[in-house]
Amino acid sequence: MEQGAECTDYRFVGFIVAMNFPDHLFPAGWGLPTNGLFLAVLLAALWLAPWKRLMNSTQSNVWAGSIVVLCLMWSLRAGVQPGLNLHLLGATALTLMFGRSLALIGLTLVLAAVTFNRGGGWEYFGLSALLTIACPVLVAEAVRKLVERHLPANFFVYVFFSAFFGAALTVLAVGLLSTLTVWLAGLYTLDKLLADYLPYYLLLGFAEAWLNGAIITLMVVYAPHWVGTFDDRRYLWKK
Repeated sequence: MEQGAECTDYRFVGFIVAMNFPDHLFPAGWGLPTNGLFLAVLLAALWLAPWKRLMNSTQSNVWAGSIVVLCLMWSLRAGVQPGLNLHLLGATALTLMFGRSLALIGLTLVLAAVTFNRGGGWEYFGLSALLTIACPVLVAEAVRKLVERHLPANFFVYVFFSAFFGAALTVLAVGLLSTLTVWLAGLYTLDKLLADYLPYYLLLGFAEAWLNGAIITLMVVYAPHWVGTFDDRRYLWKK
């Protein structure tokens, strides 16, 4: 496909938006370096992950249950145009619950399960993972650290900025990065991407923010030990 050419097969659009790229979609040579880069990221996460936390049966059950729920969430795609599909990420919630390393590992299992279920896309698994796993997890962690460092230690600050705003920002980051990736690959013109692709991430970001904010709020109220980044002593004691 020529650089800047407009793809007319909407089947490609569905794969692109869902971030489960089919084999041979991107130019030759993209698969190996992106797979290698994500493998390095994954190995670092495996090395740094707080595995002792999962030795607690409750924590390991919550982690495993979250992965199952996200597998279902990623498998349910909403069509906004023929072949144009979107799905919620859940990356911010998992990052706030278990930290970036366990979140990255868990989401990798989710993407692997979805890829296996759809019967393809392994050649660009690393590219998909960099866009829908590494990017949102790192953005969510960065937002959380900025909030913790620069804003008051307040329950509502944590929920609104780390959970609600953080989730919206992660989705927008994925949308911008994936738009840039697809444009650089020459699959679509930039005008088409800006008109028919990127705007849907604004809607998805709003939905993700509300869902993520509601879930984190319920957990920190009724099961705060499930949210590893929420410190009772910091956000609730002496308030």
